[in-house]
Amino acid sequence: MRALLAISALTLAFPAWAQAGAQRPLNWNAILMFLLFVTLTLFITGWAARRTRSASDFYTAGGGVSPLQNGLAIAGDMISAASFLGISAMMFSKGYDGLIYALGVLAGWPIIMFLIAERLRNLGRFTFADVVSYRLSQTPVRITAACGTLTVALLYLVAQMVGAGKLIELLFGASYLSAVVIVGVLMVLYVMFGGMLATTWVQIVKAVLLLSATSFMAFMVWRRFGYSSEAMFAAAAELRGQAILAPGGLVSNPVDAVSLGLGMMFGTAGLPHVLMRFFTVADARAARQSVFYATGFIGYFYLLLILVGFGAILIVGGDAGFRDEGGGIVGGANMVAVHLAQAVGGNLFLGLVSAVAFATILAVVAGLALSAASAVSHDLYAVALRQGKVSNAEEMRVSRLATLVIGLLAILLGLLFEKQNIAFLSGLVLAIAASVNFPVLFLAMFWPRLTTRGAVAGSLAGLVSAIALLVLGPMVWVDILGHPRAIFPYANPALFSMSAAFACAWLLSVCDRSSQGQLERSRFPAQYIRALTGLGAGTGTGKH
Repeated sequence: MRALLAISALTLAFPAWAQAGAQRPLNWNAILMFLLFVTLTLFITGWAARRTRSASDFYTAGGGVSPLQNGLAIAGDMISAASFLGISAMMFSKGYDGLIYALGVLAGWPIIMFLIAERLRNLGRFTFADVVSYRLSQTPVRITAACGTLTVALLYLVAQMVGAGKLIELLFGASYLSAVVIVGVLMVLYVMFGGMLATTWVQIVKAVLLLSATSFMAFMVWRRFGYSSEAMFAAAAELRGQAILAPGGLVSNPVDAVSLGLGMMFGTAGLPHVLMRFFTVADARAARQSVFYATGFIGYFYLLLILVGFGAILIVGGDAGFRDEGGGIVGGANMVAVHLAQAVGGNLFLGLVSAVAFATILAVVAGLALSAASAVSHDLYAVALRQGKVSNAEEMRVSRLATLVIGLLAILLGLLFEKQNIAFLSGLVLAIAASVNFPVLFLAMFWPRLTTRGAVAGSLAGLVSAIALLVLGPMVWVDILGHPRAIFPYANPALFSMSAAFACAWLLSVCDRSSQGQLERSRFPAQYIRALTGLGAGTGTGKH
């Protein structure tokens, strides 16, 4: 706790540090609200640290989170900086097609609700690798599942770090480097000391604040157009042309469109920090209720973003005061929602929205860091390396060390991807999650013939193909590496990488004639009964 207090002092001193290099007036409303939120979350972390005594407390808050609390926390995970800042920026830039990123994520929730939530809770203990490896060989399956979790979590962290860096850079006049570092420090604090309990309550506070602030912003936009959405869309078409209301501005190729949609839908069901939340409730019924609540909160939020995105086109886009000397938006297009807050609510509301946006980022990065750290400490160290022969204290120590390393990696990756749109980055992460995690998770729960060979091959095929196609595609090969033409012509690889994952998992499973493969198939009926009924879920470890 002394370390917590020491780093807290550095955090609270950050505005003064930022002022030293500031080149524009500081927004003191935002700074004060930022400090208030950080102070509140550090108190929550201290409170949670005193109640985090075991691995179960650290990973899942002891399973004592209520369905409503967990639903709000899941919503806090999903309505991230990529949603609030990135999707509003995408709508500002591309209009109608920006909705793809909102509706694609929302479309994934019925899959989670009806196919995954209850079975996941009944079969797992701490991580989704518990479920995948339930009837398979523990070591190879957990290693591949952990690699998938780490890849998805680290890349998703990039989107959040970019959003946080740009936000603090805009508000405090600080360098992008110092902004990313402060986010990394706070993320490590929340997870190292408070575990899942602190992360959950930070997400709940953030979700309530963000939903409230976005509701007010959307209402003020709607009010400006006489409470008529039709009038708002007509004004946007008059300003930017009818193309702003038509599809094709963002994704004109039908293959890219289908691939993006698949990635958004099934990637949501493969995000490790979201899947981990189903282990924080008491039983499968509570897990299902959590998804029900989360769906309502998330759907409501994305409806509000339509008003925010098109309101930004008309209010921010038409105001020269929000543009820099080169004609671009001050702080970049990712900041249009923040500028809209100032336009509809003045500096005080700007301060509130800025602090809430920062809270959004902190809550999500904490959840991501916890899922990545649990993959290292539980799946790789405790089960795969030590074969379960490890104490709670030792496992938690490894998890905290992993959190520190993950925080450093997140800072480095945030600096590397500074110029990328955060909604686009998140879309790519969902494509990887849809390719690496979802196929094997789905087959493990529903296909009796899956074997260890198939699970490992499917996960690796999804991971390698998704990353390779991303590197060879337009975003990396052309935009980052500077080549004139992409080797792989599509920006969204999910259609191809998901197919590769399913195909490899199927092929190697049906070709597996080994005695181990036959034994793994024979275990499916017992797994299926437990998945449906929950018998033994309170004490099972997933290790056979």
